Amino acid sequence: MIPPKDRTIYEGEIATYWWENNVLVSLSKNPKRTVGNISGNVELVKSITGNTPVPLLIYLCKSPVPDKDTRRFSTEQLPVIYSAMAMVSDSGLAEFIMNMLFRFKRPPIPMKSFRKDVEALEWLQQFVVMNKDQ
Repeated sequence: MIPPKDRTIYEGEIATYWWENNVLVSLSKNPKRTVGNISGNVELVKSITGNTPVPLLIYLCKSPVPDKDTRRFSTEQLPVIYSAMAMVSDSGLAEFIMNMLFRFKRPPIPMKSFRKDVEALEWLQQFVVMNKDQ
């Protein structure tokens, strides 16, 4: 996946973002997730979304497994910035991430994994609650 050239692109340490059909799209990068870089990413997403939780379509990539504190922090931050998450991966990576993060309890937001981004974007449309000019 390559970010589009016809809209604003937002670069962060762990992901690249842009808007598509009122959904925030994320192209994952592969550094190890830490509480520090997750915190910075949360602030970036808040600045992109106007501090309003939005649906996210994320293209996953392989990255090192984060430690327990980072996984807990990441899980706590999900509903702060996202209303739903569709994960796109051509492997079992999405299922692995969901199992790792939510081993003992359900995810705090609706989440689903997909092999095709068209299906992911279609599923996320049910969570779009306001029009964005993106």
